[in-house]
Amino acid sequence: MDFDGIHEECGVFGVYSRENINAAGYIYYGLTALQHRGQESAGIVVCDTCGPIGNICAHKDMGLVNEVFHREDLEKLKGNIGIGHVRYSTAGGSTKENAQPVFINYAKGTIALAHNGNIINIDEIRDGLIKEGAVFSGNADSEVIAYKIAEERMHSSSIEEAAEKVSKLLKGGFALLILSPQKLICIRDPWGLKPLCLGSIGDIHVCASESTALRAIGADYVRDVEPGEMVMITDGKIISKQILRSEKKAHCIFEYIYFARLDSKIDGISVYAARIEGGKSLARRYPVEADVVTGVPDSGLTAAAGYAEQSGIPFRSAFAKNSYVGRTFIKPTQEERTSAVMIKLRVIEDVVKGKRVVLTDDSIVRGTTLANIIKEMRRFGALEVHVRISSPPFLHPCYYGTDVPDNSQLIANGHTKEQIRQTIGADSLEYLDIEDLDKMTHNLPTCRACFDGNYPVL
Repeated sequence: MDFDGIHEECGVFGVYSRENINAAGYIYYGLTALQHRGQESAGIVVCDTCGPIGNICAHKDMGLVNEVFHREDLEKLKGNIGIGHVRYSTAGGSTKENAQPVFINYAKGTIALAHNGNIINIDEIRDGLIKEGAVFSGNADSEVIAYKIAEERMHSSSIEEAAEKVSKLLKGGFALLILSPQKLICIRDPWGLKPLCLGSIGDIHVCASESTALRAIGADYVRDVEPGEMVMITDGKIISKQILRSEKKAHCIFEYIYFARLDSKIDGISVYAARIEGGKSLARRYPVEADVVTGVPDSGLTAAAGYAEQSGIPFRSAFAKNSYVGRTFIKPTQEERTSAVMIKLRVIEDVVKGKRVVLTDDSIVRGTTLANIIKEMRRFGALEVHVRISSPPFLHPCYYGTDVPDNSQLIANGHTKEQIRQTIGADSLEYLDIEDLDKMTHNLPTCRACFDGNYPVL
């Protein structure tokens, strides 16, 4: 991954049990497994269904899951149902006020909400609430959605009815977890842009952005929430209702290219197998004479393995990764980000010296980081560096919750492939053909607007 480019989305995790369990503990480990989806803030909200009505406890702050939560924090979060969230800001600033889950008290009780995605008509909804007197503490989509649900609840017979009404107003990609004192509600957008799945461990019901988070607490995967489906868990029962409909489905292709963890399955497709196939497709279309195949850690390694398997060129790990260096994208300047990347990734001289190298990565955004990596490989003796990218060129921004920069910051927008090759200093450069995306996902209908500009929701 081009470290100064695309960033992760958000991750959500929910637990429901009729028994007196430590829901916060389950959520903590679930969020840890989803940490790759957001590293700016984390939060947990729980409720004790056997306690007083409206008994909701919350803790959230800026930082990684293990930085935000310590043993004493988790011990205070007493409840048998709850939701959690890890965040990277795609809408709203990087502040504690925008950390999730959002929780609010209103005339009919208390609700909490965790949200992955981005709502393109949120300003219209926010403006309507402000005109009615609402005051927001942050500027994230999630707080607006929660307030709107609370407003609708005043005119609805139940929280699920209010949630259904509000969901029908939302345009964009979303996976919502809504917690009331007795219920856990899961809702997925009608296009399937954002992932959401269900699991169980005994009598405990679980929902999560990815199946890997289910495994982190020993839960079995049950199924994915269907696009447009609302799943309500209450009194130990699961009630499903199709509340949103769309003629077309558009699952986010970048889940399979980069976002999701390798051990996840999303809508029946193995993320690992998809990335292996991406590498194989590159090798079939764009072979090259080389001595070794390697990938930029960690996102380029699986495609590199696929390329090596298809081409017969041996795969080698060419980088030593220092896991104790801070996250590069929070560095304030380009120079500091580049410096941090080169400290984080060090070229292994024995792998590249005197070799013709195929280097894979999942994308090129600005190209700055990849240019520095190639420069380092040549400094340590690489004779040739042939770059293979396991996605088509980024040409358009994303409006559904993926932090793709605007067109002016996308190197492929306004530059030819040859110009990009020269900029990064590669001997050759090839991208995955857009038609090969279908091979990765077994023809699952996907949103690829960042590549072709065909937005499913406008």
